[in-house]
Amino acid sequence: MPDRKQDGQQPEALRSLKSAAKAGSQKPQDQGLEAQGDTAPIAAPLEQEQDAAAKVLQEGVKKNPEGMEKAARKAPER
Repeated sequence: MPDRKQDGQQPEALRSLKSAAKAGSQKPQDQGLEAQGDTAPIAAPLEQEQDAAAKVLQEGVKKNPEGMEKAARKAPER
């Protein structure tokens, strides 16, 4: 599986929020604008992410919230 982290990459939003929550609801002092170990994207096959996103959107078009949730659960863990 290729490493998708790149130099200068921004932190992943959900991981940044988790980091802030652990630091008393404030952005940690050492957390800048570039991804670090605890805020870098989690390695997952791009195909798995794309398939899950496509299925969520397809179920949304059908106005099927249960199908959307089921498809979202198949997305890589965040």
